Amino acid sequence: MGHSKRLSTRSKDLESPSCPLQPAQGSVKRKPRKWTYYLWDTLDKPKEERWFMFKLDAALLTFASLGYFIKYLDQSNINSAFVSGMKEDLGLYQNQLNYMQTCWTVGYVIGELPSNITLTRFRPSKWIPTMEVIWSVLTFCLSRANSAKTIYILRFFIGLAESTFYPGMQYIIGSWYRKEELAKRSCIFHTSAAIATMFSGYLMAGVYHLGGRHGFAGWQWLFIVDGVISLPIALAGYFFLPDVPEISKPFYLSDKEIVVAVKRMELEGRQKRQPYSKSKIYKILTSWHIYTLTLLYIFFNNGAAGATPVFAQFLKESKNPKYTLSQINTYPTATYGIQVVSTLIYAWTSDSVFCGARWPAIVFGGTVNIICYVSLAIWDIPLGWKWTCFILMGTGHGLSGLCMAWAHEICTHDNEERAIVIASMNELAYVLQAWLPLIVWQQIEAPEYRKGYITISCLSFALIITAFTIRGLHARETAKRGKGVVEVEEDEGSSVEEARVGGNDDGKAIRV
Repeated sequence: MGHSKRLSTRSKDLESPSCPLQPAQGSVKRKPRKWTYYLWDTLDKPKEERWFMFKLDAALLTFASLGYFIKYLDQSNINSAFVSGMKEDLGLYQNQLNYMQTCWTVGYVIGELPSNITLTRFRPSKWIPTMEVIWSVLTFCLSRANSAKTIYILRFFIGLAESTFYPGMQYIIGSWYRKEELAKRSCIFHTSAAIATMFSGYLMAGVYHLGGRHGFAGWQWLFIVDGVISLPIALAGYFFLPDVPEISKPFYLSDKEIVVAVKRMELEGRQKRQPYSKSKIYKILTSWHIYTLTLLYIFFNNGAAGATPVFAQFLKESKNPKYTLSQINTYPTATYGIQVVSTLIYAWTSDSVFCGARWPAIVFGGTVNIICYVSLAIWDIPLGWKWTCFILMGTGHGLSGLCMAWAHEICTHDNEERAIVIASMNELAYVLQAWLPLIVWQQIEAPEYRKGYITISCLSFALIITAFTIRGLHARETAKRGKGVVEVEEDEGSSVEEARVGGNDDGKAIRV
């Protein structure tokens, strides 16, 4: 196996001076990184593990990103269709758009937690694609909706079908990747939402010209094309989506690579699936994890105007200059371009520069949010700065992957807690989103949503405070857990380090 060395150190020695922002984890002390690691983490791994990671990324990350792309394409297409003829064709001149968003949110909220609990008992590779197929069929049905009531009903069931995907895929991603790999994958997964929102604007501008063909208006063609894109991706999930490592047998991974995947998670302290018990439920409900992480995600998810097309409505209401329909659909894509770029910057810096610390990017995004939304609340500001605020608000939209990565790491020692916390974060964030827009984002107040902009400023401030609170609680918990002795043996050419963690339950060495 080549030359090996054994290191023995207590947990307080694991906090490298070069990583002052990240508390000691009480796990494995890493070997020095090559410069290629800062480009992409797999470039710093042995050949066998690098090939395993390439196949896993190609299958899991591609399906996750495409699946989330079509989800956000649907969510964005409601807004695009609304400003592109649906409002006038169906007579939606009150708060019907808010009600459509709320119906979707209610379905989404109802389904999330039961779905993630289901994923800890059954195969995700069957459950998630099935719900994807149902979602695609319902999307086709939207093209035939001829009243607000019909759209309300369809949006409810679409939300119910969609509820399986985002928290479910975050749970699966957290079951395969290690700490230094997790934020990149979670954030790449999340950027597909911004790309979908951008694409929706360009798609509406393109399909609008199909209006009148075969008796469909341009906005109806948008949902037809949406379904045509969605259905093949949903069906592909049956073949490419892996389950969690201990029960997974995808065709593209060998038995040896599955063993590697299981051992990687053991080294990370990420536990396998266990039966539910009263003591487990009690432990989950009495821990600070579920409450603080849920608050963090509530403040993030509702601390943006993403569900309300504020930029597009500002352009549509503008009289001087007057913007075309194509410009109204395409100019707001700049916000989502900023979201994509900032999200990737957050991921790379969090995993490498800040050594796995998630809070710096969260604090930065919240600060930029406050600057932008306070300015928009004032409203009477120079036109150029107003445009800047509408565009830069995208920097606060890309924190989801970091919040989820942080939750995976904090809940790593209990698989069921991790699944429930991930679902609770997303679910309760949407509980607030189900009714808050009806109060602060009322359509009749567009585009000067003063109440909405003030609300987001306050939520962003709460996000920053919560991030610092979680950082302190996690550091204290880690210090208690990491009092044992950690030993590491690194073999040259080995695909995964061998480690014995004194704080673990079994204290056994792991070797691949």
